[in-house]
Amino acid sequence: MTQATYSNLLVKVKPKPIHSQAEKECFLAHVDELMSIEKDLTEEQGNLLELLAILIEDYEKKHYNPPQKATPNDILKELMDAHELKQKDLLDIFGSKGIASEVINNKRGISKNQAKALGDRFHVSPALFL
Repeated sequence: MTQATYSNLLVKVKPKPIHSQAEKECFLAHVDELMSIEKDLTEEQGNLLELLAILIEDYEKKHYNPPQKATPNDILKELMDAHELKQKDLLDIFGSKGIASEVINNKRGISKNQAKALGDRFHVSPALFL
């Protein structure tokens, strides 16, 4: 790696800690440019790409909320979607339309017996629903 070549790249891009979405977008544009020549990247370009990726990742960790843990109701909804089930398809587990509606709409928790039955229905651990 030649110091002069790397210095020229640094002068062009001016990497620094990112403080705004606009700065992030600017660095992303440089990343895209470097990624388009990925197979022929020089060592200097590779180092700059890695540096920009670190800066972008750091900004995103600070400014975007970490993913929230899925609730039992979220898991039930996802499984229902995946199996193309409607509320009426789970009446055997919940016993009535009203209870099924309350559970699915997060107005009522899932009981231990319901969790066991849901686990059996979807072939997953009942603990997912508690």
